[in-house]
Amino acid sequence: MSATQSGQIPPVITIDGPSGSGKGTVAFRMAQELQWPILDSGAIYRVLGLAVHRANIDPTNPDNVGEIVQLAESLPLTFEAEPETGEVVAVLDGEAVGDLIRSDEAGVRASEVAKIPEVRTALLQRQRDFRKFPGLIADGRDMGTIVFADAPVKIFLTASAETRANRRFEQLKQKGIDASLCALLESIKARDERDRTRTVAPLVPAEGAFVVDSSNLSIDEVFSQVFEYSKKVLGM
Repeated sequence: MSATQSGQIPPVITIDGPSGSGKGTVAFRMAQELQWPILDSGAIYRVLGLAVHRANIDPTNPDNVGEIVQLAESLPLTFEAEPETGEVVAVLDGEAVGDLIRSDEAGVRASEVAKIPEVRTALLQRQRDFRKFPGLIADGRDMGTIVFADAPVKIFLTASAETRANRRFEQLKQKGIDASLCALLESIKARDERDRTRTVAPLVPAEGAFVVDSSNLSIDEVFSQVFEYSKKVLGM
């Protein structure tokens, strides 16, 4: 854990949930509003998945676990803020890979490496090192349950698989990318099942988490609920 300040520990707001629940957008807006740094833990796994793919390593082969762990421990990854938007961008060995890790294929690769217990262990301290004053917004799937289990504010965002598939479909359409809504829905359901049933850090709300179902809410409404709850808990 990072150094304390006057005996205090930097506060963390964890925002967990499945892909498409709005957690990334809400985390980004929370970081902007509070002027706190942000940890996109999903990006770490997506970048590792990309690195594993580029190294031609099969993450489904148990014989390759050692290689993948070594890659995780030495991953040349940093996060930088875009000068114009302030958006956090993942940089792998000097290459901005934000667009490369946002595809559905990249999500599948991330899920494959994330279910390897040894990989999660290797990346655990790396994530905790992001905890510094004035505080941290941690976006992921096990931020409140595992990585920052002592966080004073724990949020869990969810939405129906159909809603999340539609959101992803619209995002891709706006980027001019052809996609099948049915295929997206099946992919989301399959990933949900993997994430919920994995033996290590399954995707579940942390104990005492503030749960928000965003299926029928605008992103502004979700952000408002999360922000007001966080302020109340932190006494802001």
